Amino acid sequence: MSKVWFITGCSTGFGRELAKEVLASGYRAAVAARNTDDVKDITEAYPDTAIAVKLDVTKADEIKAAVTEVQEKFGQIDVLVNNAGIGYFGAIEESEEEEVRRMFEINFFGLANVTKAVLPVLRKQRSGHILNVASIGGLVGFPAVGFYNATKFAVDGYSESLSKELAPLGIKVTVIAPSGFRTDWAGRSANNSKVVIDDYKETAGANKDSIRGYSGNQPGDPVRAAKAMIKAVESENPPLRLLLGEAALKGARNKIELLKKDFDAWEETTVGADFPKGE
Repeated sequence: MSKVWFITGCSTGFGRELAKEVLASGYRAAVAARNTDDVKDITEAYPDTAIAVKLDVTKADEIKAAVTEVQEKFGQIDVLVNNAGIGYFGAIEESEEEEVRRMFEINFFGLANVTKAVLPVLRKQRSGHILNVASIGGLVGFPAVGFYNATKFAVDGYSESLSKELAPLGIKVTVIAPSGFRTDWAGRSANNSKVVIDDYKETAGANKDSIRGYSGNQPGDPVRAAKAMIKAVESENPPLRLLLGEAALKGARNKIELLKKDFDAWEETTVGADFPKGE
C-alpha cells in the first residue's frame, strides 16, 4: 500500500497544492482544514485515497479526533506535514499581544501539538517523516515581521532537536524554509498591526509595503514547491532543512557569512569567557 500523508492547513497555498500533488502521485492523504468544505473538491477527485479531516490546530480535541480518524481510515500515518500557519505585519513595538499570541498558538504550539499526537503512531511503526513548514524567516529576521520570525525560528529550533530525538527510531524530520511564493500568506492570511509608529516608517513600514505590494507576483511556484517536498520525502537522505526559492538560498547564505564574520571577529573574547584550561 502507498504511504499515507497527513497534511494540515489545506484550504489554500502550500497545503492545498501539496495535497493535490501527493494524491496525483498515487499516495493516500488526509487533507485537513478548519472547514472541510474548502477541500471537498480535492477529496472528491480521489474518493478512494483521500479523506477530508476537520482540524483547527489550536484545539486539542480536534487534533485528537483527527489523528484517530486518519488511523481508522488508513491504519497508518507515514508523513506528517505541519503546514497550517498565519502571518502578521507590524514593527515589534507596534505589535499587539493578542495577535502575536494567536500567531504563536497556530504557527508553533499548534504544530507542536499535532506532532505530539502523531508521534506515538510513528514510534510504533519505527518509521515516518515529519515536514514542518517554517520560512526563510525562520533563519533570517526581517523588519515588520519580527514576531512571525520568532514563531518560525521556534519551529526551526524545535525541529532540529526533534530530529535528533527521532533519528534512532527511524523517523525523519525536515524543515521547509520557503521565500516568497504565490500563496495567500501576504494577502488575507496576514493581519496588520492597528498601531503605526512613524519612527518605523523606513524599516518595518517599508518592508511591509514591499511584501504586500508583490503579493500575487512572488517568484515562488507553490506547485513546484509541492513537488520538491515530495522529492524530499522520497529521498533516502532528505535534508534537515529544505530551502525553497532562490531568495531563500541567497538569504541563508548571507546569514552564514554574517555569522562567520561576527564569530571570527569576536573569537578571542568568546574563548576568553571560559576558565583558563586546567583550572
